[in-house]
Amino acid sequence: MNTIIDFLNNIFWGYVLIYGLIAVGIYFTVSLGFIQFRHFPEMFRCVTGSRSGDRDGISPFQALTVSLASRVGTGNIAGVAVALTLGGPGAIFWMWVVATVGMATAYAESTLAQLYKVHGPDGMYRGGPAFYIANGLRQPWLAAVFAVALILAFGMIFNAVQANSIAEAIEGAFGVEKWIVGLGVAALTAVIIFGGIPQIARFAEFVVPFMAGAYLLAAIIVIILNLSEVPGVLWAIIANAFGLQEAAWGVTGGVMAAALNGIKRGLFSNEAGMGSAPNIAAVAVPDPHHPSSQGFVQALGVFIDTILVCTATAVMILLSGAIPSAELTGTALTQSALTEHFGSFGGVFVAIAIFFFAFTSIIGNYSYAENSVVYLGGGRTGILVLRCVALAMVVWGSIQAVTTVFNFADASMGLMATINLIAIVLLSRTVIRVTRDYVAQRKAGRQPTFHIGDHPGLEQGVNRDIWK
Repeated sequence: MNTIIDFLNNIFWGYVLIYGLIAVGIYFTVSLGFIQFRHFPEMFRCVTGSRSGDRDGISPFQALTVSLASRVGTGNIAGVAVALTLGGPGAIFWMWVVATVGMATAYAESTLAQLYKVHGPDGMYRGGPAFYIANGLRQPWLAAVFAVALILAFGMIFNAVQANSIAEAIEGAFGVEKWIVGLGVAALTAVIIFGGIPQIARFAEFVVPFMAGAYLLAAIIVIILNLSEVPGVLWAIIANAFGLQEAAWGVTGGVMAAALNGIKRGLFSNEAGMGSAPNIAAVAVPDPHHPSSQGFVQALGVFIDTILVCTATAVMILLSGAIPSAELTGTALTQSALTEHFGSFGGVFVAIAIFFFAFTSIIGNYSYAENSVVYLGGGRTGILVLRCVALAMVVWGSIQAVTTVFNFADASMGLMATINLIAIVLLSRTVIRVTRDYVAQRKAGRQPTFHIGDHPGLEQGVNRDIWK
């Protein structure tokens, strides 16, 4: 199994997705008229337009925070440190590049998720790639494959990995045994996920801004205290990205190492094109009432995750003087850097940050899987089974070495991402038409609204009651 899984991961992540995600991001960037640059203010307008949902769904702000709960995880702390270790400061520049084009991909997939959403068995909006593959492309069998892959990766295995990160961080910082941590995390998770998507949304709305804000504040303090060194760090990032300056700690591989590690870590972190965030984007009540508005919201999520939070980690490490090595990498490197800046409190702060980043990822990941269970016809019984399995994986992941399982999750995510990229490219004309409609209404000075009856040729698979 390990041999097969390693082979699949080599195909998915060595060839298909590294180049596919970049290519699709560039395609949507160009075909949508550089939407992430020209309409950047629209992203904030669509987030702040309404702070309340209704009985059918959650608010745009809640949808953003739930997606950030999943996006902003241990990869923002440990993953960035690994990218710096293997690729040098230049890796951060390539993380910025992949996030920038990824914003267009995130816009496209979440716009489609809104357009093809349905009312679930509980009356709440449900949607995501499984739904637009089935209703838009008319390929229900492929949608089922996607849904199963997402449940395996996000509903089960990634939650075990996040729980493992929490258990190791708390054991290292406070000496609490891993099994006790696992039971505690599972209990907290149960309180939230048994309240359903609305409860998850309320939790994320409160915790995620506090979590990300505290982390960014720490980075701002570090920047202010080391202001004279900031230009040198920025130059090191750019120069190393193009081979104009070698990394001070002897990274080998030059530009290629910087590009590959930056791109890989950027893709893992922001999830643009993976088909994950559209699952919660579909549950939102958009404001304006147009599919594109939730596309703008989720594009902003990519910006916050990578351009802000990942950069915060990189800057704190690069300003610390900590030298990455085979022994000092990942979370340990980030802890070492913050200890340099804040003394012993720095190590504790990283442990707390890992807890919040990983715990919110568990909650966000679960919400994605719930939509896939609904697509597969699981109903309330299927959702109950998913919740129990997710909690069991949290406890199991806390006490086990999860390397092999994590590789399996990578293969599942690689499969779902490949399917999703094919789907959104095949549906790209729909994305372009919907986007032009939104932009035209804004230019005319109107609040954009979407009526499916005004768009002949797009009706197939779209719920007319939602978009009447």
